Amino acid sequence: MREAINNFLDYLIVEKGLSQNTRVAYRNDLEQLASFMQEEATKLGAIPPWASFSRQSMLSYLLNLKERNYAPTTVARKVAAAKSFFKFMASEGIMKTNPIQDVSSPRVGKSLPKPISVSQVRRLLEQPAKQSKAEAKRDTAILHLLYASGMRVSELVSLNLDDIDVAGGYVRCFGKGNKERIIPIHERATSAVEEYVKEDRPRLVQSKEEPALFLNARGERLTRQGLWQILKGYAKSAELETDITPHTLRHSFATHMLNGGADLRSVQELLGHANISTTQVYTYLTTEHIRSSYDKSHPRAR
Repeated sequence: MREAINNFLDYLIVEKGLSQNTRVAYRNDLEQLASFMQEEATKLGAIPPWASFSRQSMLSYLLNLKERNYAPTTVARKVAAAKSFFKFMASEGIMKTNPIQDVSSPRVGKSLPKPISVSQVRRLLEQPAKQSKAEAKRDTAILHLLYASGMRVSELVSLNLDDIDVAGGYVRCFGKGNKERIIPIHERATSAVEEYVKEDRPRLVQSKEEPALFLNARGERLTRQGLWQILKGYAKSAELETDITPHTLRHSFATHMLNGGADLRSVQELLGHANISTTQVYTYLTTEHIRSSYDKSHPRAR
């Protein structure tokens, strides 16, 4: 069963060009499905092959997920992973048909991104300098670069030293599908990165061969989880009421760019969205921002 999953994951990388993060998510979802099948098969005294998987098998699995109180968004993702997997199995001739092609996913309401205000961003960016942490310059560079570029967290932690040009004022990153994009960044962000590279990174690095731009206390590449913990700490010290996640600065970057007059196509390119419809959600946030500002200035208009 695991071999079939590995073959599918290799297909995703080679043929579809999907990111390593997507591959990990698919592996987790499919291995959970495989474990469920094995548990069910144990009751019958046999471990069935994937070829015996049926629509009823999937419905039993979905019922199990519901009993375990999984969120609709999580269930929808697991259904999508399973559908892609069995479609691959059918195309490879391992199965005659995709047994779950007509199984529907739970309906999930699409929530809007939650940006924070410019003043809240400013308060967050000020926090590292107020702390006595030895990695203050690193953290300042991380927060400034996230907000100045709108990069995904996975893109930021994947940066190498030669991916940022301080003199030219830009950063190069690789997004979903390993697509490269060049993002211009303002002087404050480049200065923060330059200070970190000159003063903090030499103290953190353990090996001269380490290419990573941002390092943890062990001198290794900073992980997404590590960055999440850093951000949570500074959000708490900034006393921000909003639940701050690494993606919050990306949402804030996009919303503030549009509020400042940037055109939608430019923001799409900076964010690395394949479809402009993904970027268009931020125009709604901009409209809400304008309406909210008007309502505060004209109370009677409400």
